[in-house]
Amino acid sequence: MKDPIGKAIQEFAKTGLNKDIIVQSDICEDDVIPSEYLFRSFEEMPRLEQIALEKCTGKTLDVGAAAGIHAKYLIKNGIDVECIDISSLSIDYLKKEGLSARCIDFFALKDEKYDTVLMLMNGIGISGKLSNLENTLIQAKSLLQSGGQIICDSSDVKFLFEDEDGGMWVDLNTEYYGNFKFTMLYDKHVSDEFEWLYVDFNSFKEKAENVGLTIEKIYDKNDQFLVILKEK
Repeated sequence: MKDPIGKAIQEFAKTGLNKDIIVQSDICEDDVIPSEYLFRSFEEMPRLEQIALEKCTGKTLDVGAAAGIHAKYLIKNGIDVECIDISSLSIDYLKKEGLSARCIDFFALKDEKYDTVLMLMNGIGISGKLSNLENTLIQAKSLLQSGGQIICDSSDVKFLFEDEDGGMWVDLNTEYYGNFKFTMLYDKHVSDEFEWLYVDFNSFKEKAENVGLTIEKIYDKNDQFLVILKEK
């Protein structure tokens, strides 16, 4: 009863009935993810996601694969993809769809190498907070083949805290304005509260360089950006 994303995926796949996943935050108003959004086609994806998929090469790790829409597109285009997710119901669905998929935490991966580590839909958010970002990047870096790449996106959410005069109102007791806590709900499925990070590009660049990664911004629109990271 703690797997709202997985339950939404399985129900939509079975019935086609579009229902809302509620995302509750400790900072801002509730957000809503329609379950059908998890099954969007390549043509329906935001341009940021399309560009990310077009940049994938070689053996690819899809982190937080959910319903596998990114993996399915890549496979269709000749890319070898391994899917991981901590949602057991999502992994059950992916396996039934014939994808190579494992229910495992990203940080538990060891002794594996990929040409591309793909972390879309703000997948880098699994860092939880800014102080953990370097550890996440170190883990992703450890999974790269020589010449490999990490492709991920994030959002600068400072607009949530700006007043009409352009000033920022933030809790001075918090480490960073992009550190969030969320809870997800779908019918009777309610997740545990979890930490999630949204990071601005300059902070991202600093953390990446601290762990020996170069970072290139390849898309930037409406406070959302896409980057490619590689070993120096």
